[in-house]
Amino acid sequence: MASLALRLGARGWSWLSGRASTALCRTHHPHGQRTQRRHLSLHEHYSMEMLSKYGVSVPRGEVAHTPEQARKIAEKFGGDVVIKAQVLAGGRGKGAFDSGLDGGVKIAKTPDEIHRLAGQMIGHKLITKQTGSNGRTCRKVLVVERLQLEKEMYFALVMDRAFMGPVMVASPYGGVNIEEIAKTSPSYIYKDAVDITSGMKREQAVKMAKKLGFSPESIDSAAEQMLKIYDLFLDKDATMLEINPMVEDAEQRVWCMDAKINFDDNAEYRQKEVFHLRDWSQEDPRDVEAVNAGINYIGLTGSIGCLVNGAGLAMATMDIIKLHGGSPANFLDIGGGASVKEVMDGFHIFTSDPNVNAIFVNIFGGMIRCDEIAKGIVAAANEMNIRTPMVVRLQGNNQKRAKYLVEASGLKMLAVEDFDVAARTVVGVSKIVELANQVSIGVDFHAL
Repeated sequence: MASLALRLGARGWSWLSGRASTALCRTHHPHGQRTQRRHLSLHEHYSMEMLSKYGVSVPRGEVAHTPEQARKIAEKFGGDVVIKAQVLAGGRGKGAFDSGLDGGVKIAKTPDEIHRLAGQMIGHKLITKQTGSNGRTCRKVLVVERLQLEKEMYFALVMDRAFMGPVMVASPYGGVNIEEIAKTSPSYIYKDAVDITSGMKREQAVKMAKKLGFSPESIDSAAEQMLKIYDLFLDKDATMLEINPMVEDAEQRVWCMDAKINFDDNAEYRQKEVFHLRDWSQEDPRDVEAVNAGINYIGLTGSIGCLVNGAGLAMATMDIIKLHGGSPANFLDIGGGASVKEVMDGFHIFTSDPNVNAIFVNIFGGMIRCDEIAKGIVAAANEMNIRTPMVVRLQGNNQKRAKYLVEASGLKMLAVEDFDVAARTVVGVSKIVELANQVSIGVDFHAL
């Protein structure tokens, strides 16, 4: 690999930016931003169990951790069953396993077939649009009895800020990708806000059931299911409860065939039983590490790792990076009283992201001392052998001492006092690294 050394100073950035601007403006950013989940998501079988406890009609089903267990469940249900991979990702039906099996939801007619399918799911990674190319490992499957369905609808409850409370979202087209329906036929997406103080009224549920096209014989049953679903939604502090599909069978009975429930993280203190069901193996490892370290972290998919104290400053830091054409790799707030250890934990979390090619440390020293943060930065850089170029802005309590520690460290860190200049600098550094990587050139930065 060829090597290219660039010497950058805060004031010397403009000349390089001007010379390189044509090439850098064409630099492609393959990693679009994504909003990370900030709520608990449970496996489908847990959601179905909760619905059943609230009196909602769900098909019989049991969880299997081995192909042999799946075979025995299928035999119990008469052989004609549906097997569903328990992976926390949407689009399972259209996904693919690294075993070669297409689809994470399959119909099986015999116990032998269910045994084969379970063997191709359990222990293998399922790749969907939501998992990315790495996929997620399936460690168990849900085997459910197969019902003869006449009509399939979509029904959900969501907490919607625009409506300032719960909203019913429904469509007469269920069992399909609801996002596609919303895109191609938005008139078939029905919304009806629920007054959170008085709750969902029976007449409101009946009206929605009629609009969805349930037969006259099943209208009352469908409305009753919706009312029970609402009770669960409210009691468990859910942010979303999705039934896709809600169905009517040949005997006009209403069933909830599939469920996805998300819960508000802020309610963990009063929903301990629910949060105990979290499957950490399905979470982003960075999220798990952040929770264990007590750090407020949201992983994104940009290239600039951010370490900031205070949520407001963290948001402003992300905004100014975007303003100057960069892309933040994370939201990371180490809090107002961060220690050296927390700074090191923060570095460990976002430097484990292979997309990060530049680091922006932006600290305002109020309760927290800038020199303590500087000690953490230097310790982390030395201990972890961080080679990623770093722009450091430390303002406030003991900032002169902090600047001295940074400059005396001899590490690849550029101390910049001005917020805007610091942001432009780290964006420029990130773009240079990205451009160099595209042509297999190594870049070595040295502060002037």
